[in-house]
Amino acid sequence: MTDFWKTLQNPFFVLAPMEDVTDTVFREVVLSVSSPERLRILVTEFTSVDGLCHPKGREAVVHRLMVNSSEKELLEKSGTFLLAQIWGSDPEKFYQASRFIADNYHFDGIDINMGCPADKIVKQGACAALIGQNSLATEIIAATREGSSLPVSVKTRTGIREHITGSWISHLLSCKVSAITLHARTRQMMSLKAADWEQVKIAAEIRNSIDPGIKIIGNGDVENYRQGLLLSERTGADGIMVGRGIFANPWFFSIAPDERPVSAKIDLMEKHILLYALTWKDTRNYNILKRFFKIYVHGFEGAAGLRARLMESASAAEALAVIQRFRS
Repeated sequence: MTDFWKTLQNPFFVLAPMEDVTDTVFREVVLSVSSPERLRILVTEFTSVDGLCHPKGREAVVHRLMVNSSEKELLEKSGTFLLAQIWGSDPEKFYQASRFIADNYHFDGIDINMGCPADKIVKQGACAALIGQNSLATEIIAATREGSSLPVSVKTRTGIREHITGSWISHLLSCKVSAITLHARTRQMMSLKAADWEQVKIAAEIRNSIDPGIKIIGNGDVENYRQGLLLSERTGADGIMVGRGIFANPWFFSIAPDERPVSAKIDLMEKHILLYALTWKDTRNYNILKRFFKIYVHGFEGAAGLRARLMESASAAEALAVIQRFRS
């Protein structure tokens, strides 16, 4: 299979994988208002290899890999790539999960999470706990690559308690991954301290000396598209990953002006609610949807009251009724 990473023109932008955020519904909503030349890659919610490799556990996690037919259509139309992100600590399960994904889905690549700092994940020896575990990281990457013909990338951080960017990125580069996304914080920093983009510059410089063909993507505190371009230029990163910045502006990747009329915000929120209800029906907690309301309902007269009523809703039907009353 062709490695799509080699076809990307720099700088390119990626929407970060986020727990209970980047499901097929939200990816489609963002993609529907993005310019294809600005948003090049989307990533699924991170999916446990332990879950995927367990007959009953698979039922609990496989929804994270779901791709709506309407999202698939948009991906094909825009030429945007979609990665499946997986996590765990057992190389054999990475092999099995990679094979399962390749056999049952049509993703463009597999991304390995070696950066999530959550205590419950790190205690399992996974994600950020893998930083500096060179032998195990090598085995996991090799097993993932062996399981399918899909290109393999890694998302990680700069260290556990202190930056070890030089040694850690050098090791990942030696594993011949297609791309490395570096969240410019240590695990201990969580998201409490400002991202240190000098670490991304260090990673890019090391890459230039070891293997210029591997993509380096910077991540952390990117608040708007122009800022991302400047960070890419300053650090030498090939790509920019956007996480929480999308919560301030779902039109982050649009070439049109950032300011939107109230009607556009309400219309996009209504689309999100309808698509969520249609996709998940009663299989996913409605309350997950509530975290998105502030994205659309802010910065205009009556926003606080509307948001409060939406937060009190107990179903998509109730939320849509609240919107209808607000319009009239």
